Amino acid sequence: MKYAIDHKSPIPLHIQAEELLRNLISQEEFQNGKLLPNEVELSKLLAISRTTLRQAINKLVYEGLLIRKKRAGTKVNQSTVSSKSNNWLSFSQEMKLRGINIKNFELHVTWVFPDETLANFFEIKADKKVLKMERVRGKSDGPFVYFISYFHPRIGLTGDEDFKRPLYELLELDYSTIASLSKEEISAHAAEEVIAEKLQIEPGEPVLFRKRFVFDQGERPIEYNLGYYKADSFVYTVESRR
Repeated sequence: MKYAIDHKSPIPLHIQAEELLRNLISQEEFQNGKLLPNEVELSKLLAISRTTLRQAINKLVYEGLLIRKKRAGTKVNQSTVSSKSNNWLSFSQEMKLRGINIKNFELHVTWVFPDETLANFFEIKADKKVLKMERVRGKSDGPFVYFISYFHPRIGLTGDEDFKRPLYELLELDYSTIASLSKEEISAHAAEEVIAEKLQIEPGEPVLFRKRFVFDQGERPIEYNLGYYKADSFVYTVESRR
């Protein structure tokens, strides 16, 4: 990989350095534990100050992508995946930005009648079927999340879509449905048998349970999503600004 940034670009240097680091840590050698070049060496190669470089590194450390230890160096954090609550994206987009290659272990699409909670959320009658999508996803060494998504019939999904594509990109490009607002609830659960089997863990082990309620630009509901994450492989970061 070429270590270079564009000093004539209007994009701030620390943002360019951050993007370079994201690309760097996605490479197999760094995913396998190789240390990143030290700050002095890398700042010289990029012709930027160590302060600017450190700003980019600190961002990735904060996101949980990098681990930095004194006298040991900086390397990729292989044990956790970090998700931030602001500027939310589809799961595929989140992981792509973090340089993580995602493997789909299961993908099931069915049509179901909504229960009372789902019918109330979508504001539809209980005899109106909705599309249900289940996905088990993770890294090459095993799954770490089980998603269940339900979609409002208004969108027009048929069930024949390529759901391997980034979800919100698919909705926007194919159905002119823009996911604009996300509301979430997060709690800790003990894994039931079905969840444990999906995540390849023992029943009763802790999982992070996330409900996501997604709305379009008119604040109409479009997706009701349930996510079960292995507790030892996911960190949820909340950033607040005053």
